[in-house]
Amino acid sequence: MSTVTRANLVEHIYSRVGLSRHDSSMILESVLEKISSTLETGESVKLSGFGTFSVRQKGERIGRNPKTGVEVPILPRAVLVFRPSQILRDRMNGIVDDAHGVDGTDD
Repeated sequence: MSTVTRANLVEHIYSRVGLSRHDSSMILESVLEKISSTLETGESVKLSGFGTFSVRQKGERIGRNPKTGVEVPILPRAVLVFRPSQILRDRMNGIVDDAHGVDGTDD
């Protein structure tokens, strides 16, 4: 199993769309920047057929140091949450859905 990197995505855009590698890289960076800036404002990003990225605010709570047992406050913070679409979940489980073209292929 390998990890998909920015370079892999740029190469895929380059080979599929036929743009230069530089232009493919600029497109990818533009999309990632838009997603990042939208999440920074607290808005959700929904990619139909893929899933939804959203920011969730976690409140302050009391945690415990597992080594010493001392209670420590955990400050409130924002966390990034990804919820996959049903289509993506079905693809991950090899379920074929003719209505959405989900067949586990790389298309």
